[in-house]
Amino acid sequence: MEKSSKIYIAGHRGLVGSAILKRLQAKGYENFILKTHSELDLTNQLAVAAFFETEKPDYVFLAAAKVGGIMANNIYRGQFIYENLMIQNNVIHQAYLNEVKKLLFLGSTCIYPREAPQPMPEDSLLTSPLEYTNEPYAIAKITGIKMCESYNIQYGTNFISVMPTNLYGPNDNFDLEKSHVLPALLRKIHLGKCLEDKNWQAIRDDLNLRPVESVSGTSTQAEIEGILSKYGINQQAGNHVVVEIWGTGKPMREFLWSEDMADACIFMMENISFGELIPAGTTKEIRNTHINIGTGKEISIRDLAGQIKKITGFQGDLLFDTTKPDGTMRKLTDPSKLHGLGWKHQVEIEEGISRMYEWYTNQQ
Repeated sequence: MEKSSKIYIAGHRGLVGSAILKRLQAKGYENFILKTHSELDLTNQLAVAAFFETEKPDYVFLAAAKVGGIMANNIYRGQFIYENLMIQNNVIHQAYLNEVKKLLFLGSTCIYPREAPQPMPEDSLLTSPLEYTNEPYAIAKITGIKMCESYNIQYGTNFISVMPTNLYGPNDNFDLEKSHVLPALLRKIHLGKCLEDKNWQAIRDDLNLRPVESVSGTSTQAEIEGILSKYGINQQAGNHVVVEIWGTGKPMREFLWSEDMADACIFMMENISFGELIPAGTTKEIRNTHINIGTGKEISIRDLAGQIKKITGFQGDLLFDTTKPDGTMRKLTDPSKLHGLGWKHQVEIEEGISRMYEWYTNQQ
């Protein structure tokens, strides 16, 4: 990519897209095409076609997606598969028709089977059944990988796919129903800390910025207490606060700082082409050209919650609700392929949580 290249970042306001934009700007790139959802609905085939025909981007980062945690994935199954397929199909196809020089498609490590070997190498894709709770989302992302591979093989495009592990960082989604585990835990434990401190102004500021259902900072104290209780943040006798967490706390998860992920994506776009990702010795069947982006390190949900409790200063209790699902018990990527290409992460989990909490509280 040249510094003056025309770069379209689909989903530039989200966790992934905003991190990529920030890193590209820091590196001196300056010619960006940025559209909000209200300006361009990527599920609208005609709108996406008109956009590409008008703008003619040189490079595309496809970071737009409908995402969420276990609860959202399991409840909104139809929306997750439909919206993600529509976004991907429209953008990838128009990138081909409009001769985009290179496209980077961002997926997720949930593409791997529930019983995949640990850590998960790229060639474990499609070897056994997926985790049920996020199956529709995973199938959409697998389709994106196969669409990029297939267009490259048939049309000679240069579309590459990367599969980041669980991401966290600035501009994350902190919705208590729909967010991923780390931002949800951070917000819940932060609110628990505010509740035990009787800091109602901080609670109201938080809810004004991110209302929960219909409850905002302007709601009554009883309404606020009710919504906090619904999402497992409860004040008990003697000002003792308990924060409930789904599952046993035993599942192991890997987390990657979003700006590290952005660095990896830009590294791939600047240095690696599709042909270099075809496994050595391949003569006929081209598969598994995607690349894992991860740390190769994991932490249990229980220990993660403990880290957040320590960093926020919360003194109450964490209660694990074992009647709720755990999801996949272990999901660790094998990033050795990416390491072999010359990239490795920099930010470890404790530093990342501290940075994220500082960013979060500064938004109030």
